[in-house]
Amino acid sequence: MLGLAIAIIGAALGAGFAAAGSGKGVGIAGEAAAGVLAEKPDLFGTVLILQALPGTQGFYGFIGAFLILMKLRLFGFNVPDLTLEEGLMVFAASIPLMIGEYVSAIWQGRASAAALQMVAQKPQTSGQAIIIPALVETYAILSLITSIILLFFGVKL
Repeated sequence: MLGLAIAIIGAALGAGFAAAGSGKGVGIAGEAAAGVLAEKPDLFGTVLILQALPGTQGFYGFIGAFLILMKLRLFGFNVPDLTLEEGLMVFAASIPLMIGEYVSAIWQGRASAAALQMVAQKPQTSGQAIIIPALVETYAILSLITSIILLFFGVKL
């Protein structure tokens, strides 16, 4: 059961770190968003998008944890008995999820905050401003895809 426990810890940390990073990133963007809306409440739609962008990593962490639990076949009635090595492989597959989602969410929050300042000064640049934090999203997606590839092609159970 130790192998299974380690694998489940990997799934939990992947989801947990992603959610924590998203919370911090959305909070960073939210601080900037409140300042913009205090001055220009008509920009609510654009501000909402820029604040919400760092929240996607939390969803990616959830998806990653769900896929790990699927790989472990924990949605059935049979609890698998993983060896220590198998549990460590699953845990290792979740590391890109843990680190990539956490770090990219925080940096996306910072990029969103900067983009919000851009929109506050020149509202007509909102389309360009959204691209700035959206570029950070690329690395969140790559982290998720890396964990998926490792989980389904690198881990043999």
